[in-house]
Order: sequence, then structure tokens, then C-alpha cells
Amino acid sequence: QGQLVESGGGLVQPGGSLSLSCSTSGTIFYVMGWYRQAPGKQREMVATMTTSGDINYADSVKGRFTVSRDYAKNMVSLQMSSLKPEDTAVYYCNGKKMPTMTEFWGQGTQVTVSS
Repeated sequence: QGQLVESGGGLVQPGGSLSLSCSTSGTIFYVMGWYRQAPGKQREMVATMTTSGDINYADSVKGRFTVSRDYAKNMVSLQMSSLKPEDTAVYYCNGKKMPTMTEFWGQGTQVTVSS
């Protein structure tokens, strides 16, 4: 219950694009989104989306990343473009369930932006 499985990630050159996907076990999360953690840094929110359609982006990714949800497939995706070396991190899928907002996390997927 509440299992999140990520796919995507990998190595990409600066300026390139990459997509991440996260599927659930059928659980409907009120909020789903993506967080990331770079070496030596705290985990930070990248993008989230509620079932109401409210979307929140970190300032550092606005205009470059797009989060979306496919409710038929119980998936959340993150389309990343104009990638920068500072986007390098482990990206984690996150879901929060109502009414307690209990959090669930995926195992993480590495994104490396380097030439």
C-alpha cells in the first residue's frame, strides 16, 4: 500500500531533456510530486501537484520542468528541459494521502547533468 516506483533518470548533457515517471500501487494520493537531494545538501521540493490541479514548482525549475499526473494510470511524471549541472541529484517521487497527509517515498533515481 502506497508503493511508489520511479523510472527514468540517467545521464544527460547540459541543455538537454529528461523525463521521470512514478507509478503507484493504485493508491490515490492527494498530493504527488518530486523532490531531489544533491550530495551534501538537504532534500528539496521540485514540483508537486494536487488532485485539484494545484501545482507548485521550486523557483529554480520554473519554466524548465513540468509536472503532470495521469489518473487513469496512477502516475506522476516530471518533464525536465534545459537541464543544468546544478540539477544533478537523486530525484524522489513523493505522495501524500488524505486525511493525515501521510507521506510515501519512492526509492529514488539518479539524474546527472554533465558534459
